[in-house]
Amino acid sequence: MFTGIIEEKGKIQRVEKLGTSCVLYIQAEVVTKDTKIGDSIAVNGVCLTVTRLLQNGFAADVMHETLNRSSLAAARPGTSVNLERAMPCDGRFGGHIVAGHIDGQGIVTSVERDANAVWYTVETSAAIMRYIIEKGSVALDGISLTVAAVAERKFKVSVIPHTASATTLSERKKGDAVNIENDCVGKYIEKFLQMPDGEGQKGMSKTFLARYGYL
Repeated sequence: MFTGIIEEKGKIQRVEKLGTSCVLYIQAEVVTKDTKIGDSIAVNGVCLTVTRLLQNGFAADVMHETLNRSSLAAARPGTSVNLERAMPCDGRFGGHIVAGHIDGQGIVTSVERDANAVWYTVETSAAIMRYIIEKGSVALDGISLTVAAVAERKFKVSVIPHTASATTLSERKKGDAVNIENDCVGKYIEKFLQMPDGEGQKGMSKTFLARYGYL
């Protein structure tokens, strides 16, 4: 599990194509400290497993499904990426629950400055917008952000200078793709509400609550 608080910006050094999958070689300093082979690191919000530790970074396998769902398919040598290690049990929870499992992508449709903040507007699918709510949480390229405004197929986030400079958001421009992970809490609630209660009904009935130990 991650929190969406980016630890450092890394850089893609090499992309090794393996048919429909690939291996990414990523330059990094902070996230490799105390990291072991098999540990998880979020790369632009995508949870990847460290398969090799390098002198100045790490390598990770990326499977076909991940390339289909995320912007890592467009990764090239020199591409900057947001990096975060998995949250330790004794760590501080600075963002929100981020699983590192991308729901899909969005397209930046505008970047507007507003005093010391920058507004990013992102257009995405109806399936993703279903879980986007005003003042709720969303992860963009692994960054925990608060949704500031919502339209039918777009939403906006307002970013402070520190967040922009410490992440790849400072490099994003109109037309760029971003990885999106919805807040998992809403998805779980929806799933539970759709489960049958044992009497052919769906929703939070007394039978449903009793079955799971709430009554």
